[in-house]
Amino acid sequence: MKKSSRLSLALHALVHLEAQPDKHLTSTALASCLLTNPVVVRRILGELREARLVAASKGPSGGWMLARPAEDITVREVYAAMGESLLVRTQSEPGDHGCAIVRSVDAVMKDVLADAEALLAERLAQLRISDLARQTHGARIPQLG
Repeated sequence: MKKSSRLSLALHALVHLEAQPDKHLTSTALASCLLTNPVVVRRILGELREARLVAASKGPSGGWMLARPAEDITVREVYAAMGESLLVRTQSEPGDHGCAIVRSVDAVMKDVLADAEALLAERLAQLRISDLARQTHGARIPQLG
């Protein structure tokens, strides 16, 4: 699975959980809406659970729910939980390291991308799951589970 789609799936699932706070949604119900396999959903939600963003309950009426209010969950936390970068890293071929220009360009780009990553994280910290949910106000969110 593409890295960027993992973040998208995580955000999509969290907005569904926010839309139905009184229900415990199963990974199967979420997967049907996310158009992916329930195993993929469980893996992503498992990472979000480790980050304490979602919780799960077992049993016939079990499923997934937000671990805290959507207004208390930032997109930065979700981004961090997915453990990946949205930015493409520049990296020269191993044999190119003998070239001074390649080393210089790699060093500059490493710093530029680190700065960009910090700016991205700062911006994502300002955006909450509740903000994303509000943006869907015109969309019809299907009731799952």
